[in-house]
Amino acid sequence: MSFPAVSERTGHGLTPTTLDGVTIRLYDTNARQVRDFVPLTPGCVSIYLCGATVQAAPHIGHIRSGLNFDIMQRWFRHRGYDVTFIRNVTDIDDKILRKAADQGRPWWSIGYENERAFSSGYDVLGCMPPTYEPRATGHVPEMIEMMRGLIENGHAYVAEGNVYFDVRSFPGYLELSNQELDNLRAAEGEVDTGKRDRRDFAMWKAVKPGEPSWETPWGRGRPGWHLECSAMAHKYLGGVFDIHGGGIDLIFPHHENEIAQSKAYGDEFARYWVHNAWVTMSGEKMSKSLGNSVLVSEMVQRWRPIVLRYYLGTPHYRSMIEYSEEALREAESAFARIEGFVQRVVEKAGHVEAAAEVPPAFAEAMNDDLGVPQALAVVHTTVRQGNSALTADDKETAVARLAEVRAMLGVLGLDPLDPHWTGADRGDDLHGVVDSLVQLVLEQRQSARSRKDYGTADAIRDQLVQAGLEIEDTPTGSRWTLRG
Repeated sequence: MSFPAVSERTGHGLTPTTLDGVTIRLYDTNARQVRDFVPLTPGCVSIYLCGATVQAAPHIGHIRSGLNFDIMQRWFRHRGYDVTFIRNVTDIDDKILRKAADQGRPWWSIGYENERAFSSGYDVLGCMPPTYEPRATGHVPEMIEMMRGLIENGHAYVAEGNVYFDVRSFPGYLELSNQELDNLRAAEGEVDTGKRDRRDFAMWKAVKPGEPSWETPWGRGRPGWHLECSAMAHKYLGGVFDIHGGGIDLIFPHHENEIAQSKAYGDEFARYWVHNAWVTMSGEKMSKSLGNSVLVSEMVQRWRPIVLRYYLGTPHYRSMIEYSEEALREAESAFARIEGFVQRVVEKAGHVEAAAEVPPAFAEAMNDDLGVPQALAVVHTTVRQGNSALTADDKETAVARLAEVRAMLGVLGLDPLDPHWTGADRGDDLHGVVDSLVQLVLEQRQSARSRKDYGTADAIRDQLVQAGLEIEDTPTGSRWTLRG
């Protein structure tokens, strides 16, 4: 699935509310165009993001969605909005149950292990925590209540212990994905156990031997995938909220089915639908089932997490990312230019606080459908201006440019001076300990160079490089950074 390259901008007859005179615009998948963002409550924004289905550890395609919506959340917060951000965990589904059976393990242990892996992946790449992160299995009562309402109003029915949604009862079905019902095939993997129409989808699945189950008025069973998110969105955000997000692969059937359930139940549901594109490899969506996935846990052993965030987070969220080692090296080099400027100003001027506001060109780019590539161009332009100021020994201008750069990088989650990246937020100041040790070794190297013992100096440098450090000699001394 692809997105239109050019879209009209419209508020659909609504008057956009602004903070600081700024209107944010977002591409709405349902409207198929960029729309002015008009929050339900001025100054507040509510977001529901379909999170992990925890049948396996996350690859970088999984984590991209979390990064994209982390940047969205950061931008709204920077503009002064009060953000409620829900990112769910689907901790029971067919794949989890199959893996549990294959491995002879409890289903919940599979889910919990991978939920922790996802949490670690989000954290290592600097994602802000959600307001709430509800698990599907913790919301069965809410699912039962929703099914009861849908059965009573004729949109759902019980068959052989299953509860199905009657797609023909909901006239707006398939509007999000722009499909025709008569062209739709039966849901993949579902058996027609009492369905009235092969395209009806399961909200609740009757109990099977060896599977977990919960009691309902219609017999024991377990949740269907789509019902979970409708119930959790309703519980935490109410009958209507601002933004629903997820990957483009969720548009159909998952989000289409969520809309049908929730609106048939009586909710207005999401007012904007925002979808991120995939990470691909050789033109194919990155997927465990295709054997072309690259795990986050493996990538952060080979690349600095902040570089991986730069690589995954800086393309436009609606653009595909074709995975390659060359692209990662380019990202590493680009970020090194930013980081080098930050370090040089700090060495010259000491600590510099981030500016209260970002440059107007950066704000304009971010307000236009989260245009991160254009915003990043402003970052690099500001870095070049700051480097020119350093060359001219214009300390005041260099400090001013660094304050702007830090403000912009904070929005993107890429500020190298942020406590998350320096280690200060862990309370042990690990970075400071390492820095002290490396500086001691660099002093020994400098002493050897002063004695013209270049063999010893080179040997020390080689040992530091082998340990994973990059050493840069400057007129003011030697600096170190972690290599990818």
